[in-house]
Amino acid sequence: MREETPEKIIRYSEILSEKLSQLRMALYPPEARKSLRTFTTLEVAQMLGMSESSIRTLDLSGSGPEPQRLANGRRAFTLAQINELRSHFAAKRTNPSDALEMLPHRRPGDKLQVIAVSNFKGGSGKTTTSVHLTHYLALQGLRVLAIDLDPQASLTSMFGLLPEFDVGQNETLYAALRYDSERRPTSEIVRQTYFDGIDLIPANLELAEYEHDTPRALANRDAAAELFFQRVSSAISEVEANYDVVVLDCPPQLGFLTLGALFAATGVLVTVHPAMLDVASMSQFLLMAGELMTVIRDAGGRLEHDFLKFALTRHDPNDHPQLHVVALLRSLFADAVLKHPIVETTAIANASIERKSLYEIERASIGRETLNRALESINAANGEVLDLLKQSWGRK
Repeated sequence: MREETPEKIIRYSEILSEKLSQLRMALYPPEARKSLRTFTTLEVAQMLGMSESSIRTLDLSGSGPEPQRLANGRRAFTLAQINELRSHFAAKRTNPSDALEMLPHRRPGDKLQVIAVSNFKGGSGKTTTSVHLTHYLALQGLRVLAIDLDPQASLTSMFGLLPEFDVGQNETLYAALRYDSERRPTSEIVRQTYFDGIDLIPANLELAEYEHDTPRALANRDAAAELFFQRVSSAISEVEANYDVVVLDCPPQLGFLTLGALFAATGVLVTVHPAMLDVASMSQFLLMAGELMTVIRDAGGRLEHDFLKFALTRHDPNDHPQLHVVALLRSLFADAVLKHPIVETTAIANASIERKSLYEIERASIGRETLNRALESINAANGEVLDLLKQSWGRK
C-alpha cells in the first residue's frame, strides 16, 4: 500500500527526532552544560576601559574576585568576575559620575529598552544579529533578557538548549500570552543562562499556537483578545525591573507575535542582506508592517520607537552588486542605515557550527586575523546600537 504524504512526513520527523536525540546524548550528555570561556587581562581591560597593565598588576587579595591562574602564569577572568570588578572599581571612584559610568545599568527614570530584531525574509541574519547583540550588551555590563519569538528556536539553540528536548510544554513566551487558564507569570518561564548577565525565554514549536489562538479569540469576541498586540508588552512589564535591555528575535513572518514585538519595542532593527531579492522582500515587509501598525494605532495602541534602523548583514565588501545595493539603501534611508555593516565571514559560520557567537569562540580555533576582522565588524555595529540606547537614556 502506497504511503500518503502526511504519514510520510510524520515518519521522517520521527526518524530525524530519534537521530537528533542520539546525537544529543553523544555530544551533550545529561550532565553537560554549555559554559562561557574565560577572558584575558587584555580583554578585561578593553571591557572596563582601562590599561592592560593596571589589570595585570591589580592586587585583589581579599578585596575582589580571585581570577584563575593559567599555566603561563597569566590571569583568566570569568564574566561574573569582570562584573565584580566593575562594582569594585566603581566603589573606589571619588567622582559619582565616574562611578556611574563604570556601572552601566539603567538608572531611576531610565526606561527599559526593548529591541525588536525583525524582517520576514528568512536568512536575513536576524538570529545572528540578535545573539551577537545580546552577548555584546552583556559584556558591557548590562542586564539583558533575550526572548526567542521564532518557533524554529534558533536563538534558543545558540544558548545551548535543544528546543525539542529542553523546552517543555508551556515553557515559552506562549505561556505568558495565551488566552486560557493555563497562562503563567512571565517570571516562571525566564531561565538563567551560562552567560552572566543574560536570561532567556526560550522557544519551540508551541509558539505557533499563538498565531492560531488569537484569530479564534478575536472571532469569538473574547475581551482579552481585543488588545492582543499589547500582550507581549504586558508580559515583559512583569519582569522589567530585573533588566536594562530586552532583545526580541522575531519570527520570519509578519504575524501576531511580530506585531506584538513591534508594539512592545522601543527600538527596531530591520536586518537586510544587501541583495536585490532581499531588498524587494524587505520593501513588502515595510509596506505590510506600516499598514498593520497604522491599524494598531487606530485601535488605541501608542507606537513610540526611539529608533528604527536597518542593519546590513552578510555583507561582502568585494561583491560589486552588493556595493550598489548598499549605496542605494544609504541614498534612500541615509542615517536610518547603521554605518557599519556586518560582514560575511567564515568566522561567524564556523562559530555557529559550535552554536557560539564570536565572543564565545576560542581564539585558537579560528585564524587570528579572520577572527579580529569579524569582531571589528560586529563590534562596530553593536557599538552603534549601544550608543542609541545611551542616547535614549540621555547619556553621552
